[in-house]
Formats: sequence, C-alpha cells, structure tokens
Amino acid sequence: MIPLRDSSRSRTFPAMNLAFIITNVVVFLYEIMLSPRQLNSLFNVFGIVPARYRFLERTYSLIGPFMFVPLVAGAFLHAGWLHLAGNMLYLWVFGDNVEDRMGHGGYAVFYLAATLISNIVHIVANPTSAIPTVGASGAVAGVLGAYLLMFPGAKVLALVPLGFLFLTEVPAVLFLFLWFILQLLNGIAALGVPAHVAGQVAYWAHIGGFVSGMFLSRVFVPRRRYN
Repeated sequence: MIPLRDSSRSRTFPAMNLAFIITNVVVFLYEIMLSPRQLNSLFNVFGIVPARYRFLERTYSLIGPFMFVPLVAGAFLHAGWLHLAGNMLYLWVFGDNVEDRMGHGGYAVFYLAATLISNIVHIVANPTSAIPTVGASGAVAGVLGAYLLMFPGAKVLALVPLGFLFLTEVPAVLFLFLWFILQLLNGIAALGVPAHVAGQVAYWAHIGGFVSGMFLSRVFVPRRRYN
C-alpha cells in the first residue's frame, strides 16, 4: 500500500519535517551529478558499513568521530529516485503530525535519535556486511512507530496495487501494523544470509527504527497529549 495522506491535520507548520525532506532532496541532486566512481566513494565513506565496526567486539574503544558520522550522515543519502521518493512520501504523510506533537526542536532530536538507533540495530544484525547502506528508512520507520502510538484513531488514504490500482481508506493502526510485520518477516528471513544474497534492504534498520520510535515517543511527548 502506498500512503497518500492521513486524516490527522497538523496545527502547526511542519518546518523541521520539511527541512529534512528538502535536505534529502538537495543531497540526492548532488549525488546525481557525480560519476559512478565518485558516488561509490561517497557511499563507502558516509554509508553504514557494518564490518567496519567489528573491532568493537574485541575492544572497549568508543566509536571515534569519523566512525560516528556515517551513523547519521548515511540517512541523508539515497540509492535512487524510487528509494528517495518512497522515504520522502512516508515522511511527508506521517512526519508533520509527529512534529506537531513533539514541537520542532523535539522532533529534530527524535528524528536523529531514531536514525542513530536504527543504524546501530542494522550493524548488530549484519556484523560482517561490507555493503554500504544508505537511506532515511530507519528514521522514517521511527516516525511511523511514533505515529502509531500518537494517532491510533487516524485513517490513511492509500493506493493499493492488486493487479490494478485503487484507492481505499484504512485505519492507520492496520496500515502501520502490516508495514511492520512485513519488515519483521523479511528481517527474520534475512538473518544469517549473506548480504549480497539477501539483498540490500536494511530490514533490521526499519525494525529498530520503528520500535525505537515507539519508545522515544513516550519520552518526547507526554502521554496526556496522545489521541
């Protein structure tokens, strides 16, 4: 299902959500100006490469600044138009409402925290992978997890592809639950499978982001402000 809009309306202008969307788009426009070699280099430097963090299993060293940068910077890179469009569509539909409840500053911290946690979960689940992972999916998943708890009564107008396309309105709880179950099933199926065989979708980043979003929403928004 492809979300088009939700039934909840923001009371404030989603400045931070829009800023994240614009930043992702601007970075992608920079990416498409690069040669394939330059783009691969960019992904290798700023993408998440789990194998680079394996030394932490043998030492108690803290992640240095350079090791930390990809944990956040990688979320602003995308591997193609569809990758970017999918993430930004979900962020556009669900992010404004979450920002409305958290406030601009709180939402910014929440978004970056979900990014960080989702990427750490991805590293733990794929410790030997040398394939760079990029994209805002983990952060977006965090937004979806928070939305699930904050707006349980909302509905989502979605485009459903079943041989043909049709529009339908579904409860947000059902939409997000099905999305999470799909990520979980794919994530479990990919455990222990080499990354080049399982594909390059970071399912465990999605799972980690979604669950962390649920927990972090309790920190950033008082329970009395939930629907």
